Amino acid sequence: MSLLQVEGLEMHFPVRGGLLNRVVAHVHAVNGVSFEVQRGEILGVVGESGCGKSTLGKCLVRLNTPSGGAFRYDGVDYTHADHEELMDYRSRVQMVFQDPYSSLNPRLTIRDCLTEVILFHRPHEAEVRDVDEMVLELVQKVGLRADAVDKYPHEFSGGQRQRIGIARALACNPEFLIADEPVSALDVSIQAQVLNLLMDLKDEFGLTLIFISHDLKVIEHFCDRVLVMYLGNVVEELECETLHESAQHPYTRALLGANPINHPRERRELTVLEGDVPSPFDLPPGCAFAGRCPIAEPRCSESRPPLEEKRSGHRAACFLVE
Repeated sequence: MSLLQVEGLEMHFPVRGGLLNRVVAHVHAVNGVSFEVQRGEILGVVGESGCGKSTLGKCLVRLNTPSGGAFRYDGVDYTHADHEELMDYRSRVQMVFQDPYSSLNPRLTIRDCLTEVILFHRPHEAEVRDVDEMVLELVQKVGLRADAVDKYPHEFSGGQRQRIGIARALACNPEFLIADEPVSALDVSIQAQVLNLLMDLKDEFGLTLIFISHDLKVIEHFCDRVLVMYLGNVVEELECETLHESAQHPYTRALLGANPINHPRERRELTVLEGDVPSPFDLPPGCAFAGRCPIAEPRCSESRPPLEEKRSGHRAACFLVE
């Protein structure tokens, strides 16, 4: 059985306006997303800004309560779990946030930040072990010096802060990490260090990961499978190992075509998407990508293609993919 099962997950945010502050519209951020994550794998989620990647991650740690659909972790439905159930769930599933500058409390030292998490999520272990020892162990696991524990977040670089964010997530002793663009705000050399750290920690702690990114090259290098999202929908799912050869959805092909080349002499055709992304306030009746798709047919604008299996391990939501 899959460790995480997501079925038709939706997240719609109400927009209020007018003198009476009534709901006048909804932002359709996530629209019927379904997928599974196997124990021990890394699932990548990729797409352009505003496609719903981060919102999906926040729903899966219940920072947002989904508007529809359901998700089960280890066979238990946590879609509408109460406070006590969420405490147990969040000790097993943690999130590393995108912005290493705003995700840490500036008023707490690193020692205080990690101690707070340990005492809240691992009180029984804290009774038999020295908490300061546990904090030092975490800090050293993520590649920081022991004297870092008595410093404040503003005294660290962006890469170091992201390591602290990873240490804070590990302080719960989780089984599952959702990493929301953890390297997007970092220099390329620092990105590689953080990615290598995550891979080492995955192997050491036996973690399962969802890795959210807008960089398909990072996804291809780091993940086992990838979900491609567009306007809140999953348009394709396939193995990263065969991404270039197997990707068939026009949007996935366009993302691959936008990747930087590996060598100055390399030449390839650049796919330029024309048109605008539809409004998330008023979704089109058909395929959300139809207005920008270079091979769209009339039926694409009339009905929404289902996300269906095209071959083993490969799903796509396109009428023209065989």
